[in-house]
Amino acid sequence: MDVVSEQEWAAAAAEFREREKAATRERDALAAARRRLPAVEVDPAHRFVGPGGRELTLADLFDGRPQLIVYHHMLGPADDDPCAGCCLFTDNVGHLDHLNARGVTFALSSRAPIDEIEAFRARMGWDVPWYSDPGGFRDAMGVRGFQLDVFLREGERVLRTYSTTGRGVEALGSTWTFLDLVPFGRQETWEDTPAGRPRSEPYVWWRRHGEYAAT
Repeated sequence: MDVVSEQEWAAAAAEFREREKAATRERDALAAARRRLPAVEVDPAHRFVGPGGRELTLADLFDGRPQLIVYHHMLGPADDDPCAGCCLFTDNVGHLDHLNARGVTFALSSRAPIDEIEAFRARMGWDVPWYSDPGGFRDAMGVRGFQLDVFLREGERVLRTYSTTGRGVEALGSTWTFLDLVPFGRQETWEDTPAGRPRSEPYVWWRRHGEYAAT
C-alpha cells in the first residue's frame, strides 16, 4: 500500500468519493425501478408450522402488516451441518422493530420440523420469526438452495414482488437494505416512488427499538 502526504490522501479520497456517490445514486435508481416491477399472485393458503406446532398460512406470516420478506434458510430435517452462509446472513439481520414500523414483517422459512428449528434458533441466539415449511412452499417459489422473496398483501391477495439469491443476498441485513427491496420502499419523501404509496419526511419516523409502539 502506498503511503502519501495528507494532501495527496485527501485528493485521492475526494476523487474516490465521487465514485461512491455515483454508486449510491445508482442503487437509489435500482430501488425505484424495483418498486415499479410487476407482481405475480401467490396462493395465500400455503401452509407453515410455527412455534408450538401452530398451523399458519402464508397470509398469516404477514402478522397484520402489508409487506413480508421471507428468507428461505437451508436448514433441513435432522441437519447436522446447517448452512454456514444462511447462518452468516441471519447473524447480520438488524433489529426488526425498524422494519415493523414501516409495515414490513421479516421471517425465515425452512424444511426442518419446527422443533428442530426452535432448538437451532435457541442455540444461535436468534429471535427472528422462523417457520417450518412442510408443504413445499420453497418448491413453489423455485428455491434452489437459499433465496429471499418479497411479498405484498392486498386484501385477500398475496403478490410476490421481488426475489433474489446468490450474491444478491450478500449485501442485505440492515433496515435500509431491506426497505429498498419492498414495494413501499423507505416511505420517505425524497424517494422516487409510485403515486399513492405511503410517504413521510425522513428522520421524523425514526425511533430507538422498543419505542415505536409508544408513538
